[in-house]
Amino acid sequence: MENKLTLRNSISLSGQNLLLGLGVGLISFALILDGMANRVFAIKSLSLPLIICGLLTVSLGYWTIPILRNLKAGQIIREDGPQAHLKKAGTPTMGGIFFVPVGVAIALVLSRFSPDVVAVSLLTLAYGFIGWLDDWQILRRKSNKGISPRMKLVLQITFASLFCGWLAWSQPSTITNIALPFGLQLPLGLLFWPLAGFVLVAESNATNLTDGVDGLMGGLGAIAFFGLGAYLAPTSPELMIFCACMSGSCLGFVVHNRNPAKVFMGDTGSLALGGGLGAVGLLTNSLWVLFLISGVFLIETLSVIAQVSYYKATKGTDGVGKRLFKMAPFHHHLELSGWLETQVVGTFYLVTSILTGLCLLQ
Repeated sequence: MENKLTLRNSISLSGQNLLLGLGVGLISFALILDGMANRVFAIKSLSLPLIICGLLTVSLGYWTIPILRNLKAGQIIREDGPQAHLKKAGTPTMGGIFFVPVGVAIALVLSRFSPDVVAVSLLTLAYGFIGWLDDWQILRRKSNKGISPRMKLVLQITFASLFCGWLAWSQPSTITNIALPFGLQLPLGLLFWPLAGFVLVAESNATNLTDGVDGLMGGLGAIAFFGLGAYLAPTSPELMIFCACMSGSCLGFVVHNRNPAKVFMGDTGSLALGGGLGAVGLLTNSLWVLFLISGVFLIETLSVIAQVSYYKATKGTDGVGKRLFKMAPFHHHLELSGWLETQVVGTFYLVTSILTGLCLLQ
């Protein structure tokens, strides 16, 4: 009993340390980059929106989480998942309802309702709405099955088409070519439409799959939005504000979501984050940057695809196939291989930070 208590306290401390490192790292780099550009704590900066949204999200969480708990909005845990996760059953979910609107609202105000920020904000909220529908159905049915995959895909494609239609109308030059590293351009033409739809659907589903460990997607979202915002600062100050706000909101959410989590973001949060990242990448013609920053999301997605494909390919006459990983997505494989949740989170934070740094060096 004493050993279990010591391990629990050790894991909790690790969660605190990860949060501290994430917060100090993001704020420090924001101040450094703002200082180099002579915009420290200016409206159009990385630091001020990040800090404002972080503090507001932390404060709002203390009010919202008890409400979710009283509404019995507890997470339904997969029985076939890691056994260590079963103790998390009942932890309030749907946390995206309080941290995503904070980032969106402050971004709209600070950018003075810039048309670009309005567009990406609407797409972010739309994908958050899809996630909310899924979370609500899961809670209502008290099972892991929310809205059908087909319905989710139809809604994702519908909102993606509306966003891309606006983009084609307002900024036709954006859909002509895709910017690549070293000044190269890739002609698109009509291929823009399927590519853009794929980016939004794939990015939102990838962030959704990544959300499975305390503090993981919240922290990765904070790093990814920060990196994208820092990259866009010289050319798109309004969207820099949006990214900084979303980064701050994610950071504030991790205060409540770090191990051991007091609340989960649910699909409400994870789908919204992917939608927001994809929308900014498309609008600013920075898909290659988004691709690099989303490296961990890509690995998580590929692990699921590989697991399913391998299982089907090795299925015998008994209808049972072999597993490539102990469990997918990949973070569950690492857990079942003996990694602590905090080790997974810390490693993924580091990988995403390195990838983000590579983008900013271009």
